[in-house]
Amino acid sequence: MESGAAFFILIGAFLLIGVPALAIAAFVRAGDLRKRVEAETPQLISRIYALERQLAQIEKALAALSGSAVAGTAASMVASAASPAPEVTGETPATAGARVLSQMEVPRTSSAQAVPPASPMQKAAPVHQIPALSMPPSAATTSHQGDSGNFEAVIAGRWLNYVGILALLFAVTFFLKYAFDNNWVGPRGRVGIGLLMGGALYPWSHRLLERGYKYFSEGIAGLGAAVLYLSLWAGWHYYAIFSQSTAFALMIAVTAATMVVAVGRNSERIAFLALIGGLITPMLVSTGENHEVALFTYLTILGAGVVGIARVRNWKSLPPAQFAATLIYFWGWYSDFYRNNELTTTIVFATVFFILFAALPVVRSWREGDLSGLESAIVLINSLAYLVSLRRMLWPQERWALTAAVLLLAAAHLGAERMLPEKRGGELRVARILYAGLALTFVTLAIPIRLDGRWITIAWAVEGAVLIWSGLRVRFAPMRWAGLAMFAVVAGRLATISIPAGDFLLNARFATFAIAVACILAACYFASGAWRELSDAEKMAYRVAAVGANILALVALSLEFWDVFGRMPSLGIDRGHAQELALSMLWLVYALGLLGAGLWKKSEALRWQALVLLGVVIVKVFLFDLSFLEKFYRIVSFFLLGLALLLISFYYQRQLIARKAERKA
Repeated sequence: MESGAAFFILIGAFLLIGVPALAIAAFVRAGDLRKRVEAETPQLISRIYALERQLAQIEKALAALSGSAVAGTAASMVASAASPAPEVTGETPATAGARVLSQMEVPRTSSAQAVPPASPMQKAAPVHQIPALSMPPSAATTSHQGDSGNFEAVIAGRWLNYVGILALLFAVTFFLKYAFDNNWVGPRGRVGIGLLMGGALYPWSHRLLERGYKYFSEGIAGLGAAVLYLSLWAGWHYYAIFSQSTAFALMIAVTAATMVVAVGRNSERIAFLALIGGLITPMLVSTGENHEVALFTYLTILGAGVVGIARVRNWKSLPPAQFAATLIYFWGWYSDFYRNNELTTTIVFATVFFILFAALPVVRSWREGDLSGLESAIVLINSLAYLVSLRRMLWPQERWALTAAVLLLAAAHLGAERMLPEKRGGELRVARILYAGLALTFVTLAIPIRLDGRWITIAWAVEGAVLIWSGLRVRFAPMRWAGLAMFAVVAGRLATISIPAGDFLLNARFATFAIAVACILAACYFASGAWRELSDAEKMAYRVAAVGANILALVALSLEFWDVFGRMPSLGIDRGHAQELALSMLWLVYALGLLGAGLWKKSEALRWQALVLLGVVIVKVFLFDLSFLEKFYRIVSFFLLGLALLLISFYYQRQLIARKAERKA
C-alpha cells in the first residue's frame, strides 16, 4: 500500500514541478518571439512605403512618355480620325502594384499624382490614382496599445489552460491513489494504468503540436516518458511483475522511442529529456551488483547514438550531458567493483569511451575549423580522465604499457593538430593550440613514467631544445615558449635532485649538467638564426637562458673541483682551505674565459657576464679568503687575482687609447 502511494506521489510531484516549469519556459519563449515580431514589423512597413513611392515615380515617368508619344504622332492621328481611337484599358504596372498594396492593412491618403493632358484627337490612357502610404505608427505606440491585450490573452488563454490541465491531472492522480488505497486496482492494474497514461501522452503531445502548442507539447512528451520510466521501475522494483532484464529492455525501448520522436520533430528539448531518461535507467534497474559488461555496453550504445544524432542535427547540448554521466558511472563503478582480474575489459571500455567522446570534437574542428569553449573542455577533460584511468590501472606493474599508451595519445593529438588549418586570418585557432598542447603534455609525462632520476632531466632538456627548434621551423611561438619552460624545469631539477658523482668529470652528475647546458646553448643558437622574427619578450627570454647556461656550467665545474680537492689524500694541506682556493681560482679562470670569448665574438653580453663574475671573485677574496684562509692560501689567492685584474685593466686601457687614436685620425 505504502509503495503504491509513494509511486503516485512521485508522479504528482513531477507534475507539480515539471508542468509549471515547462509552461513558464514556453511563456518566456513566446514573449521573446512577440518582441522580435514587434521590432521587425515597423521596418517591413517602412520598406513597403518606400516601394510605393518608387512605383509612384515610375508612374510619373510612364505618363510623361505617353504624353510625348501622343504629341509626336498628331498628324497621323488626324488622318485616321474617321476611325475611333482604341481605348487603353489595361492596368499599368503602377496600378497593379497599387491594387496589391491596397489589400494590405496600411493607412492611406487620397492624394493623387497629376498626369499631363493627352492630345484632343485621342483619348488618353486612363491613369489610376496611386494612393500614398502614411508613415506607420511608432513601435513604442503599437507595443503600448497591445501590451494590455497580450497580457490578458496570456492570463486567460494560456495560464488558465495550463492550470486547468494541472488540476485535472491532480484529480486523476488522487482518484487513482484512492482506488489503490482501497484495493480497487491490483499491482498489475496499477502498472498497466501507468503505462497506458504514459503511452497516451505521446499522441496527445503530437495533437498539441499540430495545434501550434510546440513547447507545451514537448513538455507533455517528456512527461509521458517519465511516467513510463516510473511505471516500469515500479513494476520491477516494487511489485516484481517482470524481471530486471525485462525492465531494462523496456526502458531502453522507451528511450529509443522518445529519441525517434525528438528526431522526427527536430526537437532538441525532447531529445535531451530522452537522454536524461536513458541515463537514469541504469540507476533505476541497479541491484548493487557488479555488471560491468552490461553497464558499459549500454553506455557505449547510448553514447554512440547521442553522438551520431548530435552530429546529424547539430545538437550541442547532448554530448556534454552524456559525457558527464559516463564519467560518473565509470568512476563510480571503478571505486566499488574494480579488481586486477578485470584489467583488460576495463581498459577496453575506457578506450572506447575516450574514442567516442574525442571523435565528435575532432570532426567538428575539421569541419568548422575551431571548437567552442564547451567542446574544448570536453577534449581536455576526456584526455586527462583517460590518462588518469590508465595510470590507476597500469602503474607501476605495467610501466612499458603505460608509456606506450601515453605516447600513442601524444601521437593522436599531434595528428589531429596537424590536420587543422594553421591560421584563420591572423588569429591562431584554439583547437590547434589545444591539440598541440595536449600532445606536448603527453610526451612530457611519458618521460618520468618510464625513466628515473637524472634520465628525466636529460630527456626534458632534449625535449626543450627540440620544441624550440620545431617552433622556429613552423613559426609557432607557443611551442617555443613551452621549450623555454622545459629549460626552467630542468634547471629546477638540477638544483634540487641529488645525482651521484665518482671520478673527476667522468660521472653521471657532470654528464647531466653538460647535456642540459648543451641543449640550452643549442636552443639559443637556433634562435639566433631567426632573431629578427622574435618578439622583444622572447629575445629577453633567450638572453636569460644563455646566462642560465653559463651559471649551470660554472656550478657543474665548481662541484667537480670541490669534490676532487675534498677527496685529496692528506699531505699536510688543509682540505677546506684547498677547496676554497680552488673555487676562487676556478671562477677567476672562467671569468677570463668568458671575457676572451666576448672579445673574440665581439659580444658585449659575454663581456658583461665576465665582469660580473670578476666582481663576485673580488668580493669572495677580500671578504672570505682574507678572513678564513691561512697565509699561504691567502697569498696565492690575492696574487692571482691581482695579476688577472692588472692584465684585464691593461687590455682595456690599450683599447681605449686605440679608439682615441682612431677618432683623431
